[in-house]
Amino acid sequence: MAEIKHYHLDRSLGFLHATASNMATMVGIGPFITIPLIVATMGGPQAMLGWAVGAIIAISDGQVWAELSTALPGEGGSYIYLREAYKRYFGKLIAFLFIWSFLLSGPFEIASGIVGMMEYLSFIWPWLTGINIRLIAFAAGLITIILHYNKIKFVGVITVILWAVMLVTVGLTIVVGIIHFKPEVAFDFPKGWFSFSWGFVMGLGSATLIAMYDLMGYYNICYVEEEVKNPGYVFPRAIIWSVIGVTILYAVMNFSIIGVLPWHEVAKSHHIVSDIFNDYYGRLSAIIITLLVAVTAYGSIYALMMSYSRLPFAAARDGFFFGWLKAVHPKKHFPHYSLLLVGGITCVASLFNLDFIIAATLSSRILIQFLGQIIGLTILRKNDPNMKRPFKMWLYPIPSIVAFIGFSYIFISSGIEAISLGLAWLVVGIVFFLFWAKKTHEWPFRVNQFASK
Repeated sequence: MAEIKHYHLDRSLGFLHATASNMATMVGIGPFITIPLIVATMGGPQAMLGWAVGAIIAISDGQVWAELSTALPGEGGSYIYLREAYKRYFGKLIAFLFIWSFLLSGPFEIASGIVGMMEYLSFIWPWLTGINIRLIAFAAGLITIILHYNKIKFVGVITVILWAVMLVTVGLTIVVGIIHFKPEVAFDFPKGWFSFSWGFVMGLGSATLIAMYDLMGYYNICYVEEEVKNPGYVFPRAIIWSVIGVTILYAVMNFSIIGVLPWHEVAKSHHIVSDIFNDYYGRLSAIIITLLVAVTAYGSIYALMMSYSRLPFAAARDGFFFGWLKAVHPKKHFPHYSLLLVGGITCVASLFNLDFIIAATLSSRILIQFLGQIIGLTILRKNDPNMKRPFKMWLYPIPSIVAFIGFSYIFISSGIEAISLGLAWLVVGIVFFLFWAKKTHEWPFRVNQFASK
């Protein structure tokens, strides 16, 4: 194989691009397809409790990301944070396991957005079912790869445009919800809706899991650190403002929707926003809002493809993934082979039923990425108290404790089958890591080179 030439990455993204990327990723198709799911999970408007718990977790965890991203700059985000936090104890094992769990969860997360977008469009075109959705979703994945085959500045502009469409879509939904809001519908709690029992606790956990699926993405820009101007300034602000902004949008939008239609009808709907517009303003307005929802969904897909395509690149550049993935496009300056890998897996994933696989892979990701980073932040504070930290967590360690308890709660609520499959995938990853480490003479097959540092 010919020697891979090294080209630089362009620092072209600013605060607006970073915030747009985070917020577009957080919204996407999620709230438009999960409102019925979360209402059905808790059996009434008390589902808002799930969103409230999810918001508290996201705001707390956002500070973990803000501190780590500014203290440990580098392309790849979590890969860098986990590598640096645990290298004295486990070499690159924890960082590798993050990449390993991401290989499925990342592309399948993108694919779920593509398939969800197509299912929402079935409101306009009822023939979009089964194999038709899968094939068109596959084509949409290919188009997304092509749109990313450009300089990062172009990608950033497209992200901002899609973010603007998202704000318009959510804004229209909120306005219509407020106009037709009925308090008696919004507070139509079923009899005995609150009883502090194991069933209520697990139901709230399932609702929180769905809420966190909607809220995830407040950290999206952290994966492309070397393509952001002044990341020490941009990252904490983009993360915190994204979490606060989207949390407020979700709270208002979800509550307004629950106040328009009885929760029994909301729970059964597959195109909740389109149904509301159709009921009050007719078919044409429903078609327009459906198209806007689809574009909003694509904003998340587009932003995720940008950030996730940098992760295999970061691992390869660090010597723990296939060497050809560290190649940077000679003219457009982005990791094109890594993009093709993530995009290719996404296209294939869009052909399958995703629900169970996403739940299973997210369980391993919660263990390694989210819980791992929370613990890692504490380890870094203890081992390297003098590390330069442009942003320091407010009220440390309270947000870390809240986030840790929250993600542990979600992990337990994901179900025994999903947990078992997620853990099994991690075991396979450990075996693969040991094989690779032996081949490259890394930990644990040589004295820990970080022990004295």
